Amino acid sequence: MADDKRMSFLQHLEELRWRIVRSAVAILVFAVVLWLFQEWIMETLFLSMRDPEFISFRLMCQYFGICVEEIPIDFQSTEVTGQFSYALMMSIMGGVVLAFPFIFYQIWSFVKPGLKEKETSVARGIVFYVSLLFFLGIAFGYFIIAPLSIQFFGSFQMSDMIENKFTISSYMSTILSTVFYSGILFLLPVVSYIFTKLGLLTPSFLRKFRKHAIIAILILSAIITPPDLISQVIVSIPIVLLYEVGILVSVSVEKRIRNRNF
Repeated sequence: MADDKRMSFLQHLEELRWRIVRSAVAILVFAVVLWLFQEWIMETLFLSMRDPEFISFRLMCQYFGICVEEIPIDFQSTEVTGQFSYALMMSIMGGVVLAFPFIFYQIWSFVKPGLKEKETSVARGIVFYVSLLFFLGIAFGYFIIAPLSIQFFGSFQMSDMIENKFTISSYMSTILSTVFYSGILFLLPVVSYIFTKLGLLTPSFLRKFRKHAIIAILILSAIITPPDLISQVIVSIPIVLLYEVGILVSVSVEKRIRNRNF
């Protein structure tokens, strides 16, 4: 750690550069693999979300009695580079997701030497926990939020005279952004930990705005799910639980800070 503290500004920049290069290489490797299997990925993982046999819809029908019909969607690409662009985007974003543990490890390895010993010990295992939360969020977005969103918006019609013919870019943007942001959303406990550590967030603040957060979550759930209560509950409960976990994490950090001061 002493050597790290004596590093010059340019040496720190050089270290950061190489960590960015390693992360980019990891993303590129995964992206190339995904590119090679793009047709299978597209048909099996994404286009299948309009099918009632998609695993999420089958389980909802079996256990909750919420069954859906095949979503009447026709896809089209209206730009010359449309399909190529989204195949490339899908591969790169997939590469980022798959390489996330390595990327975060590189970030953490760069930041860690600048922390105090107590801060480092408190954050032991952070790469594992952050990666776990991120992948849980990705799974939640892919199996719950994305298919429900596609099912709702795909079957919604203002008039029978209007057909749903989505561009592939619109369809893929909805899925990829929903899944990726769900992964980021599941990092809420980690954000709560860091912001409390920095003194920017307190448990009392989170408790004070708990009702507002729950209302916002319910509104979001109502927008992205079919118009039935069970679907809204399925989406909202994990997010509310994450908010509560964030409060518990904030309480724990605040207690440690208070005990250390005394």
